[in-house]
Amino acid sequence: MSGKWTTANIPDQRGRVAVVTGANTGLGYETAKALAERGASVVLAVRNPEKGEQAAARMAGDVSVQALDLTSLDSVRTAAAALRSRFDRLDLLINNAGVMYTPKQTTRDGFEMQFGTNHLGHFALTGLLLDLMLPVPGSRVVTVSSTGHRIRAAIHFDDLQWERSYSRVGAYGQSKLANLMFTYELQRRLAAHGTTVAVAAHPGLSGTELARNTPAALRLPLTWLAPLITQKPAMGALPTLRAATDPAALGGQYYGPGGRNEVMGHPRLVTSSPESYEAAVQQHLWAVSEDLTGVTFPVGRSQQNALPSGSAPKR
Repeated sequence: MSGKWTTANIPDQRGRVAVVTGANTGLGYETAKALAERGASVVLAVRNPEKGEQAAARMAGDVSVQALDLTSLDSVRTAAAALRSRFDRLDLLINNAGVMYTPKQTTRDGFEMQFGTNHLGHFALTGLLLDLMLPVPGSRVVTVSSTGHRIRAAIHFDDLQWERSYSRVGAYGQSKLANLMFTYELQRRLAAHGTTVAVAAHPGLSGTELARNTPAALRLPLTWLAPLITQKPAMGALPTLRAATDPAALGGQYYGPGGRNEVMGHPRLVTSSPESYEAAVQQHLWAVSEDLTGVTFPVGRSQQNALPSGSAPKR
């Protein structure tokens, strides 16, 4: 596709059902708003339903709200059951919600907050909803990662919950690396079904509430620099929207801003870190995630060559 991809490129979404997590503000809000404007029935899956209703009131189209607290597996299961009672199909699941650089704390289930929210909560939600997607041609699971997956990032299987020592930057990087590894392994498992695909995206540097936990020493300088180094949430949402709606998008691809260093700009295909493509680590993370969440997916073992050509970086 030539030219700059914008919301004008989103195909007609009438008849499609989309669930967007964390959609009451920031990137999630802009993603949900654009999908609703193109005709999709959009569910804002949010921790605070009151704020969700306020956000829905500012959107045009068929928009509803579902309570979802990704820090609680009980809440994830309740939300999935409620969605299953309302819909017999799901076209888009956009795993957008997240936390960044939080002080050391745990979810209600005892998981490190960033890993538990950003990865395990979405892993469980996807597994509980996936069978609504498998019969639907063109359905997609889109998971939002970050360039932070490259920073001090590894999957620390010997201390996944950061109980021995804690780095808020390292924990965030682990969670965002996990988002990508989940996407790539999910795509391998989906390949045999031929209907649903898994795609990833990242927003570059966008001015959202996500950075509210930035360490105090950096908060003021970043506030001054923000207008120069960040883009508006509506721009930051474009990679997610392209991953979700571009007819040319393939499973296992990764979209991000097209500008220098993927900080800003219109969306294009990008590559993630070499570590993110390690299939053995992806599969180990999958097994651990199933064990921690108690959620088993309705798709079998991965197909080793299921990622599209060009997905992994050249070594």
